[in-house]
Amino acid sequence: EKQQICSPEDIFRRYKPLVRDLQTEVFKVLLLDSANHLLTDATISTGILNSSLVHPREVFRAAILEPAASIILLHNHPSGNPEPSGEDIQITRQLVEASKIIGIPIHDHIVIARDSFTSFAERGLL
Repeated sequence: EKQQICSPEDIFRRYKPLVRDLQTEVFKVLLLDSANHLLTDATISTGILNSSLVHPREVFRAAILEPAASIILLHNHPSGNPEPSGEDIQITRQLVEASKIIGIPIHDHIVIARDSFTSFAERGLL
């Protein structure tokens, strides 16, 4: 049975065990169907200690191939600080603009840092 995503906490509970202790940043895209059920996730990039390279082409390739109705962006902060960096905000804005052109909405961008997280949607950053 597919998991329905109803809140950022749903994402945090599911992905915290997978990314909280990683020593490098990992950027994932979560692919959702039209009822917000998680179809699958795709790792877009694995970076260094405090950054990862993300290109819209790679993010939306996975969403188009699935095909996903919408997506959620997710990455970890090995530092333990869940606050989005300036680079996080910039790439999110770029991806949101691309999503409008492609027609696959981005519901959220979640940053997981050990035992805490930040939701861009809850902060009004999308």
